[in-house]
Amino acid sequence: MSERGGNDVVMGRKPVLELLAQGAAQVDSLLVQRDLRGRDVSQILDACKRAGLRWSVVPRAVLDKAAEGGNHQGVVARIFSPGFMDLGDLLSIAPQAPLPLVVFLDQVQDTGNVGTLARTLYALGGAGLVVGRHNAAYLGGVASKASAGALALLPVAKVANVSNALDAAVERGFAAYTALSAAEGESVFTARLRLPAALVLGNEDKGVRPGVAKRCAGLSIPFGRPFDSINVAQAGAIILGRFAALAQG
Repeated sequence: MSERGGNDVVMGRKPVLELLAQGAAQVDSLLVQRDLRGRDVSQILDACKRAGLRWSVVPRAVLDKAAEGGNHQGVVARIFSPGFMDLGDLLSIAPQAPLPLVVFLDQVQDTGNVGTLARTLYALGGAGLVVGRHNAAYLGGVASKASAGALALLPVAKVANVSNALDAAVERGFAAYTALSAAEGESVFTARLRLPAALVLGNEDKGVRPGVAKRCAGLSIPFGRPFDSINVAQAGAIILGRFAALAQG
């Protein structure tokens, strides 16, 4: 028989299909075995298309690892147990947060970084997190552990297009900022910031994509000593601290 595996996955064709029929608010992503065929598989993929969910076609070994030995039947749904919030709802409640700032993650893929960012954002009173459907870190497992429980409490929205989501925030009066190199952005320590705000943080290697960055004012962290770089979780924490100081007057 197929089964539910802990809080992180639902495995097996019928359980996954039943999960999707109940609504996709808790589904982070779907793993489907390469060359898998069948009517129930087609029904699962059709349900994903209707819900706007992404899926990845992977070798059986990847599914075996995700299912931790369970009978996955070639299909595993990764679960984000708290569920995702609608972007419009998140933007509506954000101005009332102690720190009225929403962090947008543009293809940040390291789960530890995402969890650490969520932990910092929640602790400082941040409004929520926005992640993309594609090329984004899975929010269960390592990310959840690194967040020390913050991901279970912090509002999170998953969007098809980060640029469009950022435009929606700007239309609602949010100031848009992104982290850039010292040569490209204004020092976060001297910049005139305003709230409510949207802060975009980018991929660990490539940074924020140009199409997203052009919508934002650039902020940089000036180093006191010659140094290569700091990771996205560290950079995010420094910038968030500056916004928190602004929010507290």
